[in-house]
Amino acid sequence: MLLTITTTHQPATDLGFLLHKNPARLQTLEITAGQAHIFYPEATPERCTAALLLDIDPIALVRNQRGPAGDGFALEQYVNDRPYVASSFLSSALAKAFNTAMNGTCKDRPELPEVLLPLEATVAVMPAATAEQLERLFQPLGYTVETEAHPLDPTVPEWGNSRYFTLRLRHPGIRLRDSLTHLYVLIPVLDNNKHYWINEAEVEKLLHRGGEWLPQHPEREFITRRYLRFAEYVNPTLERLLGEEEAPSDEVPGSLGLTGASSVDLFAGTEPADQPGAQPTREKQNLHDIRLDRVAEEISRLGAKRVLDLGCGEGKLVRRLLKIPQVEHILALDVSWRELERAQQRLHVAEMPPRQRERLTLTQGSLLYHDPRLAGYDAAAVVEVIEHLDEGRLTAFEQVVFARARPGAVLVTTPNADYNQRYETLSAGEFRHADHRFEWTRAQFAAWAAGVAARHGYTVRVVPLGPEAAEVGAPSQLAVFELGATAGA
Repeated sequence: MLLTITTTHQPATDLGFLLHKNPARLQTLEITAGQAHIFYPEATPERCTAALLLDIDPIALVRNQRGPAGDGFALEQYVNDRPYVASSFLSSALAKAFNTAMNGTCKDRPELPEVLLPLEATVAVMPAATAEQLERLFQPLGYTVETEAHPLDPTVPEWGNSRYFTLRLRHPGIRLRDSLTHLYVLIPVLDNNKHYWINEAEVEKLLHRGGEWLPQHPEREFITRRYLRFAEYVNPTLERLLGEEEAPSDEVPGSLGLTGASSVDLFAGTEPADQPGAQPTREKQNLHDIRLDRVAEEISRLGAKRVLDLGCGEGKLVRRLLKIPQVEHILALDVSWRELERAQQRLHVAEMPPRQRERLTLTQGSLLYHDPRLAGYDAAAVVEVIEHLDEGRLTAFEQVVFARARPGAVLVTTPNADYNQRYETLSAGEFRHADHRFEWTRAQFAAWAAGVAARHGYTVRVVPLGPEAAEVGAPSQLAVFELGATAGA
C-alpha cells in the first residue's frame, strides 16, 4: 500500500518541513496490523517526493480479528487484497504519520502551511467501481485526475479489467493540509471493509476534516453515506454539514435516501453487522434481521424439532432458534473456526444452563463435501451463503444438502440482483459485497430453486424479503423447499 506526494515548489525540500519528516532519514511507525514507513525517493531543491508505505501483515489481521468481510472462508483470511489496496488502514496511517501537517502547524516555518503548492499525489492501487467514480470524488476539489486500470490477469486479456486503479492527482496550487485531508476522508469512502468500529467519534472526525470543503462538494451525500455507513449517523451529520433546511429529507426517518419509502439500511444488503468494524443500526430493523426473523418464523411454522444452521456465522439465527420451544436440537455449522468462536462468545455458551447447552452443537465443516452429521434433521437454514460460493460449486452444495442430508425442509436466502439499481452507491454490474461470487435476479433464483426441487423430490415456493418496490421487487429473496412428506406441516 503506497502513497507518494510530490511538489516542484521552490525549494521543493520545504515539503520536509511541512510534513515534519526529515528527507535524510527513514522513519517507521507502528500501525494496526503492521508498520508505516516514511521516506523520500527524491529530495532536491527542484523536486521532492515523500512516500508513505504500509506494510500490512495478513497474519496479524487474522490474529487481531481485522480480516476481510469474507473471512468466513478460511483461506481468504490470509489471502486477500488488504495489504496492497488503499483502504481505511492508509487513512489511519496518514493521520498518524502526518497529523501535525494535517493540522496546519509548522513550528520552524510557520508561514509554510498557508502556501499554495503544486502537488501531485499518487495512490498505487485504489479500489473503485469505475474510473468515473474517482473523477467524481476528486475533480470537484480542483484536481486533474488520471487513472490507470489494472487487468484481472494480464495473461488473459479477455477477462477485462479489475476494480483496481492507479490514481494520480495533480493540483496547480493547494495547501498541503487540504490535500492530506481530502485523501484522509475519501480513501475510506471507497473501502468496503473498514477495519475500525463506526461510531459517534467517526462523525466528529468527518466534520473536523471535511467541514470546510464537504458541504460544497457535489457528491457530499454519497461521501457522507459511504464514510459513516449507517443511517443513525448519516442523516444527522448531513444536517450539521448542510443545515436542516438543505439536508435531504427521507420519507422514512433514518433511511439513506433510497427512492421510495424504504426502511432498509442502504448497506443492510451487504450484511454490515458481519463486517469488521461495522455495527447494526439501533433505530430500525435492518435487512439482515428481516431475513433471520422470517427464516425463524418458517422453521416454527414447519414444526421442526431438529434444525441445521448451515453457515451459522456468529450465531444470530441460532439465538432466535433457541427461543422456539419446539426446537429440541440445533446443529450450527460454519467453515470458519473463528466465527464459531465468536458464536460461542456471543451466545454465552459457557454460561448456558445444562439443558439449554444440550440443545446446541457448534461444529466446523464445509457445505461442499459430504458430511454424515447433517443427516436426520427436520429443517436446514442456509442464510446468505450460496452467493459466496463459486457458481460452479453449487452442484456440490446441492448434492451435500438436498441429495445426501435431505432435511425435511431447506430455507435458502440470497440477495435479489434486480433490486441493486435502488442502491445509489452501486454501479451497474457491481455486487453488494466484495466476497459475492454472483448475485441472482428473481427469475434466476426461481429457476435454480425449481430445478433443485425437481431433481430431489421437493416442492418449493419463493417469497420476497424486505419492502417491495415496483418493477424490482424486494431487496432479498427466500426459497422454502419442503419434501412431499412434510409439505404443509
